[in-house]
Amino acid sequence: MQLSLLPTQLFVYLTCNASFASSFVIQNRHHPSLIHSTNLPSSSSSSSSSALSLTPSEAISTIHESQANVILPQITSTIPDLAIKPDFTWTPQSSVTISPQNNVATLDARDAAGPSNIAWLASLNVDSKLSSLTIFNGPLNDVPHLISKVRIVNENTMEVVVDVRPRAYGAWEMQRPDGSFPGPDELGRKSFEYSGARKDYQNKFATAEFQSFLTSTIQSFESASVVPEQSPQELDQLIRGPNYTKLQMPLTPSNVQTFVNFRQEFVLKYWLSWTTDSSNNHRPGAPINSQYVYDTKYKQNAFGSLLMEYSVAFGEADGKVLAVGESGPLDEAYVGGAS
Repeated sequence: MQLSLLPTQLFVYLTCNASFASSFVIQNRHHPSLIHSTNLPSSSSSSSSSALSLTPSEAISTIHESQANVILPQITSTIPDLAIKPDFTWTPQSSVTISPQNNVATLDARDAAGPSNIAWLASLNVDSKLSSLTIFNGPLNDVPHLISKVRIVNENTMEVVVDVRPRAYGAWEMQRPDGSFPGPDELGRKSFEYSGARKDYQNKFATAEFQSFLTSTIQSFESASVVPEQSPQELDQLIRGPNYTKLQMPLTPSNVQTFVNFRQEFVLKYWLSWTTDSSNNHRPGAPINSQYVYDTKYKQNAFGSLLMEYSVAFGEADGKVLAVGESGPLDEAYVGGAS
């Protein structure tokens, strides 16, 4: 399934109707081997911790403090051109609240044009509900986009989503149960293009070391459950990377601290080093242009997917506000100004 523009008709439906009768599931859709290697229980057999000593407010506050006071300062000191976007930034005094409990939402939104090449950084926080860090790289390199978030499902449960999203289409959703992919007999010459994209991603970013880091983190969570998604939405298939992981687990101090430690290493050791490594830059010319086209389509579809997700979690109106803030400004092609 080639990455494609979000159809105008679907965009209108998503924006205006947003009556999404879907539910959250816990998954690592692309890597069943990762699920099996962690020996995690299914959601039906997962046990809850009997001694919960952390409230949703305390959990999100702890995660947000790490993000605001450790991760962002290190990113901005390494990439000093990252500039705050006032039109998108929400402060505690900005009166952005999310119903029905009127939880205060804050957003630290930045970008860095030119050689710094950060198309969008969104540090989103909703008190007692959500902590999310989204980073889109610009077209000068092929460094994966970064998705990392915790959502509070209820008083006793938290949900973790992690993704490292490739910058070229590799037909990962076509992977067979035995781990193979369709070849030229089914896809023609395009199969070589897709296999090349997969190989580049794995050799440069999803290395054995990185895979081990993800697996060991998953094993470190207390009573986490992983459930493969039965039928992912088309937009989700278009944007998710092969390491997409969605976990659900008890809301405990141990799990919160494990996520805090994971996110710091995930962002600062891996993503930041990839981003500042000039060997990941495209050569001038056509590759940059084609990367921009791909990224533009990706951002459109990512917004549509996020809009559906947040509308289910927070309601149509608030879900749209959060999705717009986290996604940032979309390129001109989104409204038909380019192709």
